Amino acid sequence: MRCKATVLGLGMAFSTAVFPQAPAAPAAEFVPQLLPGEGLAVATPDGEVRLFGEAKKETPMGSLAKLAWLRLEGEDWLAMDVSYRCSGHDGTDKCWLAQGHGKVNLAKATQDSCNLAYLSWARAAAERWKKDIGEDAARVRLEDVFNPFLGNRLAPGEKVPSFTLAWVGDGDLLRTSPEAMARWLADPGQEQLLSMCQRLLLGFFGTFKPTTSWWMKTGTACVPSDPSITSAWVAGSNGQVIAVLHLPKGRGKVEGLARFRAVMGIQDKP
Repeated sequence: MRCKATVLGLGMAFSTAVFPQAPAAPAAEFVPQLLPGEGLAVATPDGEVRLFGEAKKETPMGSLAKLAWLRLEGEDWLAMDVSYRCSGHDGTDKCWLAQGHGKVNLAKATQDSCNLAYLSWARAAAERWKKDIGEDAARVRLEDVFNPFLGNRLAPGEKVPSFTLAWVGDGDLLRTSPEAMARWLADPGQEQLLSMCQRLLLGFFGTFKPTTSWWMKTGTACVPSDPSITSAWVAGSNGQVIAVLHLPKGRGKVEGLARFRAVMGIQDKP
C-alpha cells in the first residue's frame, strides 16, 4: 500500500517539500508516543540518529536478517530472476507459515518474509561462491556484511558455514538494536540496498530518492526468555528518513506495521 507521511513535530529537519503537511517545528520537538519496552531509532537527512525508548537494546533481529541478504546477494538474485515454491516445509526445515507461501519471486519472498525461499537462495549462493571465488574469499565476503549482527557467535574459521534457518531470521544467531540497524541502513554504502528495498517493497524502479511513500520491512523474532512469544520489528524509509522500531512482545506483521505508522505519523491515502 502506498502511503503519504505526516511526521508530526519533525518539521524542517524532514523537509516540508517531502512532508507538505508537517508543521515548521524544530526536530527536537519530535517526541514519539512509545509504549513500554518499545525502541525507536530515526536517522535524519543530516546524518543524525535520534534514539527513543529502548533503542539501544539488542535482541534477535528476525526477518530483518533478509535485509543483510539483500545487501550481499540481492542484485545477483534480481539478475537471475530467482523463484521458489514454498510448501511450508523443505525436508526438516519449516517456514514460519505452515501452509507455505506458494511460488514466490524475490519481491514476494521479501514482502512475505518467506524463510525457505531465502534459505534456498542462500545455500545456492554459497555453492556458487565456493566455485567462483573459493571458500576463503567467500567467508570474508559473508563476514563483511553479517559481522554487525553476529557478535562472537560465529565460530572462527575460513570456511563458509552451513546455512540454516538461523541465517534468515529464525533463532537468535543474528541480533541487532534499533540504533544499530538504523545506523547500518543510514551508512552511505547502503544506497544500493535502500534502492532495492524501494523496488521490492514499493515496486518503485529508479534511483533511491525522496518520495511520499514509505517502504516498510517487517519481521518477527524469538524472545529468548520466553519461546512462546515473539517480538516484532519494522524498518522503513521514505527516501529521506530511515526509522527502525522494535516491539518487545509484538504479535507480528500487522501490529508492527500499525505501531510503525502510528509512531511515525504515516497516514494512508484516502
